[in-house]
Amino acid sequence: MSLDQIKLNEEVVITELLSHPMRRRLLDLGFIPGEEVKCVLISPFHDPKAYLINGGMIALRNTDARGVMVKYERD
Repeated sequence: MSLDQIKLNEEVVITELLSHPMRRRLLDLGFIPGEEVKCVLISPFHDPKAYLINGGMIALRNTDARGVMVKYERD
């Protein structure tokens, strides 16, 4: 599942980053496999969404969030 598919207040763990034009930038922002991410805000038109990661809040467009593969912690 990709990061853009999670709903408000859901927490997931990053499993991998796909080849994507933003891949290097996402890694620099802390989107690293094994990190926990929580969706904390969704804009009125559902794009972008804001995610809490490593104590910081990062807003991503859905097209960029599709490059981040995640899973629920319970999986």
